[in-house]
Amino acid sequence: MSPTEGKSGGSEMLALRLTGLADSKAATEIVALDMRKLVAYTDFLVICTARNERQARAIADEVKLRMKQEGGLLPAGADVAEAAGWIVLDYLDCVLHVFTEEARQRYQLEDLWREAPRVDLQAAQDGVRGPLYGAAHG
Repeated sequence: MSPTEGKSGGSEMLALRLTGLADSKAATEIVALDMRKLVAYTDFLVICTARNERQARAIADEVKLRMKQEGGLLPAGADVAEAAGWIVLDYLDCVLHVFTEEARQRYQLEDLWREAPRVDLQAAQDGVRGPLYGAAHG
């Protein structure tokens, strides 16, 4: 049974939540790819960029904490290759990839999965960042 099975909103809502959480920690270049017609192991890939390894860790930690607090969800797997600039959190229905800029250019997941439709994230990201982010980043 997948972590979102039987919950309202399903895997697409989980993907949108992951993008919102990454955005709240100032991740950039956030993309969600709809993988449902391409692979059987996940419904969505969420890919984002962090300025450095420290920010990548902060994004991953925030996602793990909030997903556990809000829905009792823990990643089925987590791969941390900080030296490689890549952290993966596998929530089965959705997989979050947090890259440094260099690692994202090296692995080019969007190019690998270029036939995957992109999810429209604009509506999901509007108003996600809290007042502290707005005050600090104008």
